Amino acid sequence: MAMTQRKDHLTFDNPVTRHPDITPPKQDQDMPGLDAELEPQTDRGERTYRGTGRLEGRKALITGGDSGIGAAVAIAYAREGADVAINYLPAEEEDADRIAELVEAEGRTCVQIPADVTDRASCEEIVRRAVAELGGLDALVVNAGKQVATESIEDISDEQFDLTVKTNVYAMFWIIRAAVKHLEPGSTIVLSSSVQAYSPSETLLDYAMTKAAMNTFGKGLAKQLAPKGVRVNIVAPGPIWTPLQVVDGQPTDQLPEFGKGQPIGRAGQPVELAPAYVFLASPESSYVVGETLNVNGGADSP
Repeated sequence: MAMTQRKDHLTFDNPVTRHPDITPPKQDQDMPGLDAELEPQTDRGERTYRGTGRLEGRKALITGGDSGIGAAVAIAYAREGADVAINYLPAEEEDADRIAELVEAEGRTCVQIPADVTDRASCEEIVRRAVAELGGLDALVVNAGKQVATESIEDISDEQFDLTVKTNVYAMFWIIRAAVKHLEPGSTIVLSSSVQAYSPSETLLDYAMTKAAMNTFGKGLAKQLAPKGVRVNIVAPGPIWTPLQVVDGQPTDQLPEFGKGQPIGRAGQPVELAPAYVFLASPESSYVVGETLNVNGGADSP
């Protein structure tokens, strides 16, 4: 008798359609921008991210943790078992309160630290409060950023250049310098760079420059701290839909086409970045040091 063997057919998520292909309407927010007012809303994993305990007992500080990528990381870290401190500007309190609710709903602690990272003393105070109120620190995510699209170098003011460099480079240096003495073996640092570090847009000269600096700084710091058992890695996002884009981060008339030029055909959502930050903070990545993990929808990168 002939035997018939049936194979179960498994259906997997298609990454092209897993998240919507958004066409954002032209919109503009005042600095620093809010997730609560963004159209369409972002997906930070509120309903979809499921943790597996990979960061159980961790104590994490996330700058820019109120919205966008930082918010998605805070939600994911909490669902993986970590307590978190989130830093943000005072004007972003509405977004920060929402993230704190989501973190605390997981039974985790959320320390809210409003402060401007362009000030050295504030950066040191952010670290001090995180350590004091979390009871230590073993995961640091440097994510807060400033991006302003400018058509010509002649239109980049000294003030804009200074604020971009202070937010993206000085703050990174100040916060890490203050945090290192608290990081025991097994601790991790993850920096948010950008595809702009490799493929700079002509309208983002100052921003792209700072992200390249961050990438190089992270790789050098990784070599310095690796013998101490502290790992440093970098995530380089591509076009991700966040409030950064509508506070002059992109030219307003180009917003409807945001991200559509990627090989995957759409912009990314913050939740699609969270697993990279979880992986790099978890013991699973113990032999990953000084790596730049590109999450960009298929764009070429080194």
